[in-house]
Amino acid sequence: MNDLTPIKTTAKDWATDQEVRWCPGCGDYAVLKAVQRTMPELGVRPENVVFVSGIGCSSRFPYYMETYGFHTIHGRAPTFATGIKLANPELDVWIITGDGDALSIGGNHTMHILRRNLDCQILLFNNEIYGLTKGQYSPTSRVGTRSPSTPFGSVDRPVSPCAFALGSGARFVARAIDVNKYLPDVLKAAHRHKGASFVEIFQNCIVYNDDVFAPFTAKEHAGKQLWLEAGKPMLFAGGERGLTLDREALRLSVVDVEGGDWHGANVLLHDPSNKSVAHMLVEMPFGPFPMALGVLYEDPAPTFESAVVRQNREASAGKKADLQKLVGKGQSWEVTKEPHVI
Repeated sequence: MNDLTPIKTTAKDWATDQEVRWCPGCGDYAVLKAVQRTMPELGVRPENVVFVSGIGCSSRFPYYMETYGFHTIHGRAPTFATGIKLANPELDVWIITGDGDALSIGGNHTMHILRRNLDCQILLFNNEIYGLTKGQYSPTSRVGTRSPSTPFGSVDRPVSPCAFALGSGARFVARAIDVNKYLPDVLKAAHRHKGASFVEIFQNCIVYNDDVFAPFTAKEHAGKQLWLEAGKPMLFAGGERGLTLDREALRLSVVDVEGGDWHGANVLLHDPSNKSVAHMLVEMPFGPFPMALGVLYEDPAPTFESAVVRQNREASAGKKADLQKLVGKGQSWEVTKEPHVI
């Protein structure tokens, strides 16, 4: 059994002696620091934590965390994570992935870990480009994206990671920004949730897709961010604007809030358990609407590994292990005579 007693650590206790190797200015540095600063606040033990990654720039992450780690194969981090969690359900498992790794070759695996609700944290770094392989367009790249693989502009309709997660049955869906001060709060919320926690992190690729998120991440555009908090009104632009529900059309609308009277403006209160509103929040077109950030949806359900453990316990109750009996069960036969050799 693992010792789950909370302990005190510092950010340095979670950093390895490996040289961090990303392009200068990459948003991955900010996410790494945010995670290393957050881990001490969780009170967890490094020897009980496992970081699992696939292939991509973000997938170097396990090298830089002073924990157990697996740098696996393209798109298959959820598969390895599932095996790890089933082998030892008490381990604290984190999956580090990117938009290409999780939503292209790994789309099938991402879908199944979400619908199964394995207890883990999934951090998807979304930079809307394939950075490791030199800037090809990815599943999240916008229409018109010019890249080595789409020199005339991509004609693909991009996938929305959070819409994908909701459609796959995720019970916790959140968004954050690599350099934003609220990222640690989102990470802590994801860790508190028992089940598969899906966090999309807008991460800037300074080389191949620089400032693609600037329209809402730049300091001068901070008013276009809607940071959600359970039970609090959906306000943005310094509280001067908010979201309301057009109940006839069943869609969200932006309203002006005068004198701080959000109640009079019928601004919605955020209910993370409302999946219908969560779908609306992740599918709002940016521009007319703000970018919804924070915990968009949370509705806990029994976890996959707990069901497997319970099933195994019930199946073995009152039974004695007999390997020979197991081997001889079913379609098997026994050779009783010496074979005839020609």
